[in-house]
Amino acid sequence: MEVGLVGKPNVGKSTFFKALTLKDVKISNFPFTTTQANIGVGYVKKECACKFFGVKCNPINSICIDGYRFIPVKILDVPGLVPDAHKGKGLGNKFLDELRRASALIHVLDISGKTNELGNPAVNHDPERDIEFLLKEIDAWFFQIVRRNLEKIKNKVKYEKANLVTELSNKLAGIGIKEATLLKVMKSLNIDSLDSLEDNLEKFSSKLRESKLPIILAANKADIDTYRNYDRLKERYEIIPTFAEGELALKQASAKGLIHYIPGESDFEIIGNLSKEQEMALEYIRDFMKKFGSTGVQECLDKAIFEKLDMIHVYTVENERKLSDSKGNILPDVHLMKNGSTALDLAYKIHTEIGRKFIAAIELREQVRVGRDYKLKDGDVIKIIAGR
Repeated sequence: MEVGLVGKPNVGKSTFFKALTLKDVKISNFPFTTTQANIGVGYVKKECACKFFGVKCNPINSICIDGYRFIPVKILDVPGLVPDAHKGKGLGNKFLDELRRASALIHVLDISGKTNELGNPAVNHDPERDIEFLLKEIDAWFFQIVRRNLEKIKNKVKYEKANLVTELSNKLAGIGIKEATLLKVMKSLNIDSLDSLEDNLEKFSSKLRESKLPIILAANKADIDTYRNYDRLKERYEIIPTFAEGELALKQASAKGLIHYIPGESDFEIIGNLSKEQEMALEYIRDFMKKFGSTGVQECLDKAIFEKLDMIHVYTVENERKLSDSKGNILPDVHLMKNGSTALDLAYKIHTEIGRKFIAAIELREQVRVGRDYKLKDGDVIKIIAGR
C-alpha cells in the first residue's frame, strides 16, 4: 500500500514529502526539481493500546511517542504534473504510470495562488484550476488504460461469449482493480453489457478511478494565502489547509532536541536554547497551528489511510498475559487491515502457515475468544491460536 503525492511543479510537494518522511530530496523553487519518483516512509497516527492497558510498549514494526502509535506507510513523490501530461507534455506519461503503484493520492496545491499551472511565479492564480486539471489528467490517463484493455477483450466477449467483468478484471489486475469493484461501478451507472459499457466508457473510467485512487486535497502554503483561496474553496471541496515547510521545521527542530513535538498535534514545547530568529520562526508556525489545529500534513496522511482507504489498525501478540511476543517485546507489532477483515485474514497476513493452521483467536481488550469469521475492530489486540 502506497500513498502518492501529486501536483503541478513548485507547489511544495518535495517539502511535503520530506516533512512526511524526513528523507533528503531536492527542494527548490524551480519546475521539475523532481525528475524521478522518490519513495520514502511516512507514518499514520493512532492512540497506542499501551494507554488502554497501562503498560510500557516496545514496538518492533512501528513507533510509539507519548502514547501515540505511528505506523509505517510507503510514500511516493511523483514529479510535477502539468496540463496534457497524458499526451506527453512536461514529464508526461512516464510519471503518470508511477501512479499504478499508489492506493490513494494526496494532491498538493499551492493555495496561495503564487504559481501558475506550469509552476512558474504568478499573481493570484486560481488553485481551483489546478484541482480541475489534475483530475482531468488522471482521469484521462485512467481512461486510456481502460479503453486499451477493453479493446483487447472485446472480440472474446462478443463472439466467444466470455464474461465481460471477469475478462476486464483480469486485464486491469495490474492496476489493482478487482472484480467486485468493477461490478459496483457498473451497477452504479446501470451498465449491463459491452455496448452500454462502451457508450459510458468515460464516466465508467472516472468512477473506477475514484474507487481505485481516492484523492485528498492538501491546501499547501496556507500560511501565505493572502487571497483567502482556502476560505473560498473549502465551501466546495473537502480540503485540508497545510503548511509543509512548518511541519518540516518542527520535525527538524525536534530531531535536534530544541522542541518536543508530536506530529499532528496542535502545539509543541520548547525544550532547548533558541536564537531570536528560531524563536520567531517557531512562533510563526505556532500561530498557524492555533488557527487550523495543526500543520495539516499528518492529517492528510491519516485521512488518506483511515478514511479514504477505510483501513483499521490491529495489534498482534503471542503471549496474551504479558501482551508480548516470544522475546518479551510488549505490543510489538501493529498491522493495517481493510475494515471488514477477519481474524483469519489477520492470521494469513502474519504468515501463510499460521493462516492454514488457524484454530481461534483471543481479542484481549475484551478478553473474548473468537473464531475465524470475527470482524476485526480498530485497535483490537489479537492473539492467534494455531495448530502445530
